[in-house]
Amino acid sequence: MKAPAAPPETAEAFAARQAKALRVHAQLCAEYGAPFRFFSTKDPLSELMSALLSHRTKNADSHRAYQELRATFADWDAVRDAPTEAVQHAIRACTWPEQKAPRLQAVLREVSNRCDGGPCGDLRFLGEMGIPEARTWLETLPGVGPKTSAATLLFSDLRRPAMPVDSHHHRVAQRLALIGPKVDEKAAHVLLANLLPPNWDAQQVYDHHEALMFHGQKCCFYQSPACARCVVLAECPFGQARLGRAE
Repeated sequence: MKAPAAPPETAEAFAARQAKALRVHAQLCAEYGAPFRFFSTKDPLSELMSALLSHRTKNADSHRAYQELRATFADWDAVRDAPTEAVQHAIRACTWPEQKAPRLQAVLREVSNRCDGGPCGDLRFLGEMGIPEARTWLETLPGVGPKTSAATLLFSDLRRPAMPVDSHHHRVAQRLALIGPKVDEKAAHVLLANLLPPNWDAQQVYDHHEALMFHGQKCCFYQSPACARCVVLAECPFGQARLGRAE
């Protein structure tokens, strides 16, 4: 028998959660030195390929795989048309190259098909779409989910204010009770994006993502989080309970 559905959130509860998100944003941005410089200047198609390589892979390894791929092939059309084994060899530094190589080629073929069989191009037309439409376009490509679509729009030189949620961001948000304990990363994209002011530009959205990600990397660790030195401990029911400070 299914448990009864949770009652819908009241306007007052949402407003309180949103206010908390903005307080946390301000505190973490101050702690980690926002505004943060964008780490990438790739065109959107290149950013999409980079994001697909980064799945469950350390940044250094996915970067090495991406650089080797670009050095091996003249352009993305050449990656699309190459023997899969050659692509797999080029990206061997990342995790599961045997899965990612055919996925990259499937995405490139689909992009080309949608462009009437022409060159893969650079997906710059996504900058002319509304963000929901651009994300839907991307998320109907093979293996592309909300994190990858948001990363493509925000991290690429399109600089669109779409917010990706990585595992660090997700963990911090759960511990702060900005989202519920059973909300997965996919659902978290919508819930956490809704907490941000709709007029925020790409830099503000990027700062928010980076600040929560940095906090997960530098303080709110998966194991043995450093709650005693956390700058947002006053906002965090998880940390207060862990330190025995909950009321």
